[in-house]
Amino acid sequence: MNIKVIVWQEDDMWCASVPALPGCHTWGESYEHLMEMVKEAVEGWLETANEKELPTDDKKLVEISI
Repeated sequence: MNIKVIVWQEDDMWCASVPALPGCHTWGESYEHLMEMVKEAVEGWLETANEKELPTDDKKLVEISI
């Protein structure tokens, strides 16, 4: 899966925001560290969103690859 991330430097930190996932932001001490943190932030955001929207009798959870 590919996802677009906005990346910038602020003082001595690298920052990132994921526009497709409201509220998904993170930071890192280097660009490489930031990329690790972005992956963790996206995974955490998706896990939390998944827990909030649980399947019901008329809805089912499916997984797709993009």
